[in-house]
Amino acid sequence: MRNIVVRNTTQTPIYQQIFDQLSSQIMNGDLKADQPLPSMRTAAKELRVSIITIKKTWELLESQGLIYTIQGKGAYVRGHSKVDLDVKKLEIIKEVMTDAIDSIKSYQLPKEKIIEIINDIYEEKD
Repeated sequence: MRNIVVRNTTQTPIYQQIFDQLSSQIMNGDLKADQPLPSMRTAAKELRVSIITIKKTWELLESQGLIYTIQGKGAYVRGHSKVDLDVKKLEIIKEVMTDAIDSIKSYQLPKEKIIEIINDIYEEKD
């Protein structure tokens, strides 16, 4: 699987790391409509993760409408218009940020400080 990096040093579950990277590749057009994904066994072997992890990733991708599965044939990238992909990007970002903010709120920092931290991290990643 090209350009997928699994980090065991992060708290993010492995299936989520793979989902995030594949969904990004789909939404950015790196993976094209109807392009086949590797078999679950192949993906698990290449990424050195369990097949259960890949199965969970594929199920999440399918539930988000990013791939479709043909019984006995495999999983394929679902075709979307640019507008649909932009809407999906915003939905996924909102979901990720909602989960993060729920966790962050437990530290009881002012919103301004959290926004400052987000801005700092965002700038570091450019």
